[in-house]
Amino acid sequence: MRAFSKPRVAVVLVLLFSVVLLFMLLFSTDVGYSEGRSMGSSQPVSKGGKYTLFASHRKLLKRSLAMEEPNRIWGDKCTKADIVINQGATAPLPSGIPTYAVEIMNVCVTGCEISGIHLNCGWFSSARLINPKIFKRLLYNDCLVNDGKPLVNGGTLSFEYANTFPYPLSVSSVVCS
Repeated sequence: MRAFSKPRVAVVLVLLFSVVLLFMLLFSTDVGYSEGRSMGSSQPVSKGGKYTLFASHRKLLKRSLAMEEPNRIWGDKCTKADIVINQGATAPLPSGIPTYAVEIMNVCVTGCEISGIHLNCGWFSSARLINPKIFKRLLYNDCLVNDGKPLVNGGTLSFEYANTFPYPLSVSSVVCS
């Protein structure tokens, strides 16, 4: 059996280390597109459409893109597409429970006030108390915003909740005022 020379072993180790480092750099960025599947431990930045962008190093609010375009030609004053929901991670509670900030905005271009805003929210719950006049779960997958009262044009409601994972929130129904 032939013994390896020290320079040859050193070259092989350097090459092996370089290949491992290259793979770590390529696969540890956690940025990519996925069709309905999560990549690593990252959270989706934009959700909706066919593709979702994942980036765990970004602290941006996520915008719900599952919207319909209003048909203003035929007299639609407003639709649920006029309510935009942004959600993003914030600093965790002292106990380590992750927290999330939510913004609910009325972006109606015709100047309408929108009331009776209901969201799809699953079994929404929070370890941090949320003012029920701002946001409350009524039933499974039915949460009420602003106690059913109108959200003025350009108005924004915001709150934070704490849970081990973010809840996907989307508009289920609105009433045009």
